[in-house]
Amino acid sequence: MQFRHEWKHEISYLDLLVLRQRLSHIAGRDIHAVNGRYSIRSLYFDNACDKALREKIDGVNEREKFRIRYYNGDCSYIDLEKKSKINSLCQKESTALTEEKTRAILHGEYSWMISSGQPLIQELYSKMNSQGLRPKTIVDYTREPYVYGPGNVRITLDYDIRTGISSTDFLNPGCVTVPAGNSPIILEVKWDEFLPDIIRSAVQLEGRHAAAFSKYAACRIYG
Repeated sequence: MQFRHEWKHEISYLDLLVLRQRLSHIAGRDIHAVNGRYSIRSLYFDNACDKALREKIDGVNEREKFRIRYYNGDCSYIDLEKKSKINSLCQKESTALTEEKTRAILHGEYSWMISSGQPLIQELYSKMNSQGLRPKTIVDYTREPYVYGPGNVRITLDYDIRTGISSTDFLNPGCVTVPAGNSPIILEVKWDEFLPDIIRSAVQLEGRHAAAFSKYAACRIYG
C-alpha cells in the first residue's frame, strides 16, 4: 500500500466559490458524486484515554485511526478504514463490512472478527483488545470531490461538519448530529509521486497555508 502526499487548508466560503470555478475547468468529478457532492457519515474509534485524539492534538508524527464509513445514507455499502500518517504522508486501507457485521460491532459483539478472514478486521479486533478501542463518535459532513489523472490527484472541499457528540447510533439515518463548533471549510489535496503544476496553481489561495486539521478532533469539541 503506497503512502500519498496530503495537504489540508482551512478556507472561507469565498475561497470555496473560487475553487469550484477553477477546478470545474481542469479536473473531473468523482463518479460517486450526486449533483457534484455527496454526504459522508463516519464512526471513529478511540479508547478511554482518547489515544487517537491525543496523538492528533499532540502532533505525534506516526499515528493511525480506525473508522467505519458509508456514503449518501446508503448502508448497503459500508467500509472499515484504517488511516495511517507519517508526517505529511498518509495511507488508507479499507475492507467492506456488511450492515449485519457493523451492527454487531455497535452492539459490542466482537468474537466473530478474529475468524473473519479479513486482515483489517482482525487488526481492529486485536487493537480493541490490546488498546481498548471502541466506537466513539459520529462525524457527518458534505464533500465536493474532484479528480485529476496525472499524479493520481484528488481534491476535496469538505463542509457542514457535524458531530454525534457521544452517540454511536451510526446506522440510524435519523440520528441527531449538531454543528461541530465553528468548523471551517476544508480543502484537501492528495497525490502520489508528483503534484502537477496546473493543480498546484489552481489550489493556491492568497493568505492560505497548509495546516493540520482533523474532523474527528473537531467533532470531539463537546467531549
